[in-house]
Amino acid sequence: MSLKGDIKELLEADVIDTEIAARINRYYASKESSSTSRLFLIFGILGAILVGLGVVLIIAHNWDDLPKFVKTIFAFLPLLIGQIIGIYVLLKKRENIAWREGVAIVIFFSVGACIALISQIYQISGDLSGYLLTWSVLVLPLIYVLRSSVASMLFLCWITYYVCEASYWQYPSEQSWIYWVLILAMVPHYIGLIRSRPDSNFTIVHHWLVPLSLVISLGTVAGSSEELMSVAYFSLFGLFYGFGQLALIEGRNLFRNSYSILGALGMIIMLMIYSFDWFWKELYRDQFSVLTTLFSIEMLAALVITGLALWIWVKRKMPVNPLDIAFMAFFLIFVCGTFTPLAMVLVNLLIFIIGISIIKKGTNQNHLGLINFGLTIIAALIVCRFFDSNLSFVIRGVMFVLVGLGFFGVNYWAIKKRTADE
Repeated sequence: MSLKGDIKELLEADVIDTEIAARINRYYASKESSSTSRLFLIFGILGAILVGLGVVLIIAHNWDDLPKFVKTIFAFLPLLIGQIIGIYVLLKKRENIAWREGVAIVIFFSVGACIALISQIYQISGDLSGYLLTWSVLVLPLIYVLRSSVASMLFLCWITYYVCEASYWQYPSEQSWIYWVLILAMVPHYIGLIRSRPDSNFTIVHHWLVPLSLVISLGTVAGSSEELMSVAYFSLFGLFYGFGQLALIEGRNLFRNSYSILGALGMIIMLMIYSFDWFWKELYRDQFSVLTTLFSIEMLAALVITGLALWIWVKRKMPVNPLDIAFMAFFLIFVCGTFTPLAMVLVNLLIFIIGISIIKKGTNQNHLGLINFGLTIIAALIVCRFFDSNLSFVIRGVMFVLVGLGFFGVNYWAIKKRTADE
């Protein structure tokens, strides 16, 4: 039976009154409107992309036969059309998300196409990093003029591609400071999304793109004191984890809390890597120049990121657990590693403490996911030591058997406890 028929039946049976019936109708009408708007947005974006690609293909087919001035007109024509539509949207469709996002995509790619075509028509030389940088700077206003989240996501991808091209793949490499200016320029839009639309799909995608972009790009600041980048990266993951525990992020399902996922996994993976002795032996043997190290860009990055992570930790005002303060522990272990090779032992101890604390937290909350995550950390630590020790195969086998029994026993106990509680 249809919804209207159900409501009519409930009214006739005096189960609900007319006021409640009206409220139910308004509620489902708003849901249908929201669903329709979302579909219109998706198809609007896809339509804009397909129209743009179609125009490009039509022009490309006849490109070589066109005179230079006609090519120039065609180079600017998509951008001009996009600008005209954009003005119309700002005047008549300002609150329509589908129109804003669709025209933002058209203008975004029209800018890139225009730059490329003009460079090709008039033989203007340049490299890929300069092209990406020019493109990104020119489309930055779209994020705020059209309040476009799609433009923001594309902008993030483009500046990440730029910094990789300029500082990783190009020789000689260029300075990456422009990337940090550009990403700071889009932060106000990102903060606005978190505050105004925390559960929007656009916000969730930003939650993944922003930290991934930072992780990829942080390595571009490495120079003569690249050993310090291990501290900078570990503190960055600690910052992510702390940010993910804040009220504006915490409480959503696991996939939506990308900061907690990336932060926890990043710290655990780095600890596993540094649980071997190769890094600490090299660090202990290196002769550091105090002045060069203290005033290096790597030291600045490590101190700034560690300071931000510490500020987030203080701001949270929550009970301390080992994973929360792992970035501070790693900072101290790194300092110890410069004058003693025992830092490897401290890293292994830290991993073990984190694993046990997560298991304990999982048992307190009766959370199988946390319990198994903690057990996986302990098992991964044992696997690392399996390939890094002189223990006999019998002892190694016994260790694996004990871990396997631990997995089975703890999960059996947790499931039994959950069943009893229910």
